[in-house]
Amino acid sequence: MIARVRSFDIRSVLMGSIGFVVLFVCWYLLTTVSQVISPIRFPAPSNVYQSFAQLMSTGYADATLGTHIAYSLRIVVLGYVASVLTGIPLGIVMGLSRRAEGIINPVFQLLRPIPPLAWIPLSILWFGLGPTSEVFVIWLAAFAPLVINTYAGVRLVDPTLIAAARVHGAKTTRLIADVIVPGALPMIFTGLRLSVQVCWMALVAAELVGSTAGLGHIMIYAERDLNSGMIAAGMISVTVLGVMLTFGVSMLEKAMMPWRRP
Repeated sequence: MIARVRSFDIRSVLMGSIGFVVLFVCWYLLTTVSQVISPIRFPAPSNVYQSFAQLMSTGYADATLGTHIAYSLRIVVLGYVASVLTGIPLGIVMGLSRRAEGIINPVFQLLRPIPPLAWIPLSILWFGLGPTSEVFVIWLAAFAPLVINTYAGVRLVDPTLIAAARVHGAKTTRLIADVIVPGALPMIFTGLRLSVQVCWMALVAAELVGSTAGLGHIMIYAERDLNSGMIAAGMISVTVLGVMLTFGVSMLEKAMMPWRRP
């Protein structure tokens, strides 16, 4: 069984690597060899390399790459943690109590269709330009997936287990900790993964308006300078950080739910 899983993983890595190689070759041929695509519209690999070199040495948009990454990571982590601390408990309360669901759900369903980016003007009015408004927008973006998936996870917990725990005298706090949360963990982690991805989309949009640093700040400066290589460098940095955080959540999921390992 283990040999089969490892063989499948190796094939998956090889196929993925082939896809990246083909994509890079096409990119190189179109932008460097044939120059069918103008470097202003889409950068060549050499332009992206030069942009990264500049970011890591002299810097761009008033800071080096490390400073921009640290700023963006701080904003994402703060907004993400705030969404976890509010979204998961709210989803549990709604899932356990029909009365709470009846009170909260209509308001939640009314506000949920509003795109998080639509809150940016209001967040600037409330908190001004700076990290606080960006954290608020990221919290809004990550909040809804966590509430929805936690609520669904609680509803999927086997009622027989809940009834058995109550028969044995389990209080509400013990019931939540020992039965509800473990049973809802698969859906909760689905919400955690979705929220991580949404955080980065919201971050870039929030940093495009009035930010003093960050990866989105790089891209808005590069757009003004018609520097497509720097825009691509910012996009690649966002992608890498997003993948790393998603991988971290997946590792946490495996650690907390070892029974789901292949």
